[in-house]
Order: sequence, then structure tokens, then C-alpha cells
Amino acid sequence: MKNHLPTIKEIAKQLNISVSTVSRALHDHKSIGLRTKMQVQELAKKLQYEPNQTAIFFQQGKTFTIGVILPELSEAFFSSAISGIEDAAHKSNYTVLLGQSHDSVEKEKQLIDTMKKHRVDGLLVSISKNTTDYSHFETLQRYNIPIVFFDRIPKISNIHYVACNMVNGTVQAVNFLFKKGHRIIGMINGPEKLPATKERLDGYIQALTKSRLKYDPALVINCDLTKESVCHATEKLLTGKRKPTAIVAFNDYVALDAVQQARKMKLRINKDICFVSYANLPISNYTAYPPLASVEQFPYLQGQKATETLIELLQKKSDDDTDVNNRTYYKIILESQLVLHDAK
Repeated sequence: MKNHLPTIKEIAKQLNISVSTVSRALHDHKSIGLRTKMQVQELAKKLQYEPNQTAIFFQQGKTFTIGVILPELSEAFFSSAISGIEDAAHKSNYTVLLGQSHDSVEKEKQLIDTMKKHRVDGLLVSISKNTTDYSHFETLQRYNIPIVFFDRIPKISNIHYVACNMVNGTVQAVNFLFKKGHRIIGMINGPEKLPATKERLDGYIQALTKSRLKYDPALVINCDLTKESVCHATEKLLTGKRKPTAIVAFNDYVALDAVQQARKMKLRINKDICFVSYANLPISNYTAYPPLASVEQFPYLQGQKATETLIELLQKKSDDDTDVNNRTYYKIILESQLVLHDAK
């Protein structure tokens, strides 16, 4: 027996009424009488009729779908952010379409094009660590598709974003090390062109300046966040002329790789060398040598706030049908918090 999906045309034919009357009756339109509505709805139920959502979305001019592009879902930070995004989207009846750039600029561009073709209503984006050209985001303005960036924010002035205050978080981390008696403090930072890298460096220099300590560029090494580059940076710091007694690592994963390298060099963790980092990931609770402290970046809250902001933009777009790119820009900064861990 051939499977067949009933249509409103069949309902209209069986009841000898127009297709437009069936459509209005199914949507409980006030212009349709109660008797007709009941007949249409009863027959639709009997035939197991289901509305064509694509057609409905086309009529409404939206798909109730939010696109999300992020670097790596395997990272605990972004997994937590996705939970915040999905929870906020679900409350407003939006579906989430997810894509991972894997820190590839080309993949990121492909995802932008794919999201556009799938007619997502708006986008949430955390850029790849290698993204320096933002033209693929700017082209979306022509399609009136709003974007809200979170965590990794591009260097574009007129954008909506949600981020955590990494400058203040770094100041807290360095001040914590000062109180522990450390005066030569190194930093394993991220890719030089990543905005988050500059924020960490700014906080590092700010903390040194406030404590009347001279900034030594040799104590700050950039890396591409791979294990190999982190190990190289760690070795370079620990064999330099001014050997640090503490290191600020770009994130908890970097700290874990740096700890392994330091141990290979026969250094005692939390005695010869100490670490602080960022993200405060759960994995730190299950390692033998967690960082002494980690800057909490609230990924769930970032995802939640970014989604709520995007939905608000979409609602305003529906209300007055104006260009969402010509509005006041949302710039939401969450205050970071230094979380202390028990040294082992």
C-alpha cells in the first residue's frame, strides 16, 4: 500500500469547501464559523493531517531556527555554552542548528554559507582562533540576518556580543600569585591575533604596573594552543634567563599540557612552579595537579544571554520589520571570577 500524506486540498474536496477556508479553519481564524471549524478539524484529525511547516515558515518569513557556529563541541566550555543556548532557545520555541569550525577559517566560512541557505533566522558565533578576516560575517548584513557573538569576539566595532571580562579576570589571577609571594610570573598566551589573547595580556600588564613591577616581554609566549606549542612555550619559559615561579596559562587545557612538560623537566608542581588558568573546567577536579586557581568564564550564562539577546533582536525585527543591523548594539560583559583550587 502506497504511503500518502493528506493535504488541505483533500480536506477541502471532501467537505466541498475552498482551500482557503480549510486553512483558516485549521488556524482557528475568527472569520470561520464554529461548525465549519469543527468539521475541518475533525476530518484533519481522522486523516492524520499534519501542516507543512516549510510552507508556514515561508508565509511567516521565518523558520524559528537559530544557527550556532563554534570551534569545538568536544571542549567542555563550548558544551556548557550549548546547554545554555538550547535551554534559552527551547523556552522561545526555537530550534538550534549547530556547526563546528574546528578552528578552520574555511570551515567557518562554509558554515556561514550553509546557515544562510538553511534560512536560519539568526546566528550565534564564537570565532575560530585563526579568524582575522571578518568579511564572511559582514556579508550577512545584506540578508538582514542578525549575529550575536559570544566568548571569542571579532575586532568589529558594530556588533552584538556577550563576553566575560578577561582583563579583570587576569588582574585577579596575577594578584593572587602576588599574594602567594611570586614576583617572576610568566604567561603562556594564545594566538597573537585572537582578541582574547590581547585581553589577557592587557590584564597581565595592568596587574604588574599596579604592583610597580616592570613588564618583561620575554616572560610572555604566544602559542597556537596545540599540545606541541604549549610544551615548547613551557620549556622556553622554564629555561629562560628569568625563570618564573608561576605561569598564567591561556586556559585549563593549556595548563594541563604545561604541567606535563614541567614534570618532564623534573620540576615539582606547586613548589618549583605553579599555574593559574582560565575557564574553571570540571576536568580540573580530576587531575593530580590542577591549577591553583582558574578564572570562571560562565559559559552556560554566556550561551543563555547570547540566545536571549538574539531572540530579542528577532522579535524587534518581526515587530517593525526594520533592519536589525541599524540598531543600538548589545555589548554584554559578564564579570569573571577567580576560583581557588586546593593545591595537592
